[in-house]
Amino acid sequence: SESRGSWASAHAWGSEMQASVEITFYPIRDAYLEPIEGVIAALEASPGVEIVVNHMSTQLYGEYEAVMAAVTGAMAPALERAPGAFVLKVLGIDARAPHPRP
Repeated sequence: SESRGSWASAHAWGSEMQASVEITFYPIRDAYLEPIEGVIAALEASPGVEIVVNHMSTQLYGEYEAVMAAVTGAMAPALERAPGAFVLKVLGIDARAPHPRP
């Protein structure tokens, strides 16, 4: 059985910590689609971040600093244009990589 420590050292992706974020925006207004599309467009314009969009949320992958810059850069303008709520899950790993089961 592989320990978490050996898994972490075997899956080091360089000196920068990797991150995975799942983000969902819930605008509090009837015309909700435009603000959501604005958030997705802002995220997609972020350098150094891989974006996966689906029907329920958007996932971001990359170096921690780049991913968090993309998230904060998209959130403030969205909230200024339309009141709403963001829901985020943040992992300090690349969630696309295989990982050990407990």
